Amino acid sequence: MKILIADSFDSSLPKRLSEIGEVLSDISKLNEAEVLLVRSKTKVTEEFLQGAPNLKLVIRGGVGLDNVDKKACEARGIKVMNTPEASSVAVAELAMALMIAVPNRLVEAHNSMREGKWLKKEIKRTELYKKTLGLLGIGRIGTEVAKRAKAFEMEVIAYDPFVKEHPIAKMVSLDELLKNSDYISIHTPLTDETKGMINSEVFAKMKNGVVIVNTGRAKVFDETALFEALKSGKVGFYATDVWPSDPPPEGYPLLSMPNVIMTPHIGASSKENLLRIGDRIVEILSNYKM
Repeated sequence: MKILIADSFDSSLPKRLSEIGEVLSDISKLNEAEVLLVRSKTKVTEEFLQGAPNLKLVIRGGVGLDNVDKKACEARGIKVMNTPEASSVAVAELAMALMIAVPNRLVEAHNSMREGKWLKKEIKRTELYKKTLGLLGIGRIGTEVAKRAKAFEMEVIAYDPFVKEHPIAKMVSLDELLKNSDYISIHTPLTDETKGMINSEVFAKMKNGVVIVNTGRAKVFDETALFEALKSGKVGFYATDVWPSDPPPEGYPLLSMPNVIMTPHIGASSKENLLRIGDRIVEILSNYKM
């Protein structure tokens, strides 16, 4: 079994996989690979697959499969898998970190101290306590966020067309979630149905000054509508780890907006999570029959 590691994983993974098969790290050897390991950087497109005649399995270390053309793989008889269970805690913790940073004005406070300012009176905090958190999507990651939000004694509601009941969150309609949420956290996959679903009509139904945290997918937003909602103050803050491309294009408007907090798509990049992803990949390949 020839295993090509195309993206960055935990440094221990190549040695662990060497007990299962021959490990390749040079993308120029794609034509030899029978198994391909990717994260977010490598785009497994139909054109990409033309250079992989021996490929039988693609494993994406992470939650989504946005960067893998599943139809093209299926047409070539290539199986596609991912490791969604491994990343839930890492992404949920980042979502909560972003959520905490906004009302505590942590970025502003830190930067002002760096600049030699002492804004003790000027920086006014608010609390998450008793605020309503709306989870748009409540799968593995949304559930982990719900657990943590409950520890802050937030009211947790959720909308997910595939979930009727949940042990932590109160399931509500989308309109009810938009109307009542002080904070909205995005945990929906990117599909043809969800792409651009958060548009001007959806923003209009939200509370004025709502805080949106996005560790899901950037393209579930209508970009123009998001920019306008931030400019008008309809959205008080947008805290995001995800972008339309990695990295976002030069001059991308969100990069300069004052009411945006951002991180460079690091949700799944904790040390512990990379180890968990490696564990899952080893498990998959140990049981995989060529």
